[in-house]
Amino acid sequence: MLVAVLVATVPPRAADGQPADTPPPVGLDAAAKAGGELPRLHSLLVSWRGNLILEQYYNGARASQPANIKSASKSVISALVGIAIDRRLIAGVTQPIASFFSDLDTSKRQITVEDLLTMRSGLEPTSNVYYGAWVQSPNWVRYVLNRRLLNPPGTHMDYSTGNTHVLSAILTKVSGTSTWQFAQDTLARPVGFTLARWPQDPQGIYFGGNDMLLTPRQLLSFGELYLNRGRVNGRQIVPAEWVDVSFVARTQSRWSDQLYGYGWWVRELAGHDAYFAWGYGGQYAFVVPGLDLVIVTTSSTAVSDLTRERRHTIFDLVERFIVEPIAAVN
Repeated sequence: MLVAVLVATVPPRAADGQPADTPPPVGLDAAAKAGGELPRLHSLLVSWRGNLILEQYYNGARASQPANIKSASKSVISALVGIAIDRRLIAGVTQPIASFFSDLDTSKRQITVEDLLTMRSGLEPTSNVYYGAWVQSPNWVRYVLNRRLLNPPGTHMDYSTGNTHVLSAILTKVSGTSTWQFAQDTLARPVGFTLARWPQDPQGIYFGGNDMLLTPRQLLSFGELYLNRGRVNGRQIVPAEWVDVSFVARTQSRWSDQLYGYGWWVRELAGHDAYFAWGYGGQYAFVVPGLDLVIVTTSSTAVSDLTRERRHTIFDLVERFIVEPIAAVN
């Protein structure tokens, strides 16, 4: 069932929140229709040149309803790390995590903040088949840090949410407050929204890299923040340099063949460089700087998007019915 359609209902604005020219008309009816054919899709939003040109909800979803963005949360954690580095709460991406966990085994003392951001810590993963035992453990951070070192730090990527949960623990240590409060104060409020609380581990550390709750419009605002190199309404929220380095592909996932930067996946869409936050089940924020374009989808989390068919269905919708038509008139 399709619920609510909104096209170009927000005032035009440029990258820095200033008035912008209204973009030329582009037909996205086919995109809206294709979205309606995906039984798990909840929302499809398109922002082009600062204008919301498509906002559509499906299968009973509503605009005000927060979505569990699952592992797209990793992109938010990355933004918070960039803010913390800019505020000199973290020395930089090369800082060893032994600075924060002094009792680390000698073999693990070379793991850096960058290794956690790129999931190249070398530690045995805590995702996929290992996930249940991890989240049922009494101390999530200690469980991650006690995992076997399978590879030298900084070499191979093994997808593991434990990496970004350790980053959440570091943010908690250096900020003197919770990851949620730090995110609320430094990211959400400056962008213009209130961030809902999300789950915490047994020690009260907010889950780093999973289960954040954002409405589709809030996720779109986050994507637009990165499109605009961290700037909103004349204010720099995320350092521009951090946005740039986050979009640099630094490694490749062995299970999906996708390229990965600092919490952002990297690929081409219709010949244009694209960067995306990606969450289980079909939660995406695509940023296509060359087209001044942001696309958001949220979906039911009851189905995995790790199956190739599901992932390619959303990618095909985005590429064929949104990116290509906009590129044709851009």
